[in-house]
Amino acid sequence: MPDLDFALTGAEAVADAAAPTLAFQLRITNRSSEPIHNVWLRCQLRIESPKRRYAEDESARLVDLFGETSRWGQTLRSLLWTNTDMVVGPFEHVTDVALPVTCTYDFNIAVAKYFDALEGGEAPLLFLFSGTVFHANDEGALQIAQIPWTRECAFRLPVRIWKDMMALYYPNTAWLCLRKDVFDRLHDHKMRHGIPTWEQALESILP
Repeated sequence: MPDLDFALTGAEAVADAAAPTLAFQLRITNRSSEPIHNVWLRCQLRIESPKRRYAEDESARLVDLFGETSRWGQTLRSLLWTNTDMVVGPFEHVTDVALPVTCTYDFNIAVAKYFDALEGGEAPLLFLFSGTVFHANDEGALQIAQIPWTRECAFRLPVRIWKDMMALYYPNTAWLCLRKDVFDRLHDHKMRHGIPTWEQALESILP
């Protein structure tokens, strides 16, 4: 039965995708002697928020997600980023593939809020793998095996990769198509007054 190990070796923005997309370089190692025909790979990607230190300005911008820092012992938690899947082609021992993850700049989504709040450093990520492996046995007959959810690996994504990607797709703007400095002022106004939605924040400053 195939015994697959997974490791993340890097990440980069895809420059010509229809939407902002990160390509994570994934190395899959087959520790068995059975050739792999292909793999239907499923991946859950999580942000391990408690596994990072936050500057004072970053903490202030994360109040929307985790509340006041005095409560972070109870509220600072892991965030689900996305679930994705892909098909991996045939290989014998080791293969390197690009795992694409489509990203959003919608600030109603927790992941966008989180990355925008960070000034630099790295974001701690956890990849959880499952799926189906199609392989040949010693007689060459096609076999099917499952990848257990216990297969996982950690990766620290440089924040600059996210920010450079969003600057590429939405130069000097946010999802609301405002100049970035105006968006930051609106965000501070929303936080200071405890306004729950962007629409209400705009309404509060309109005549």
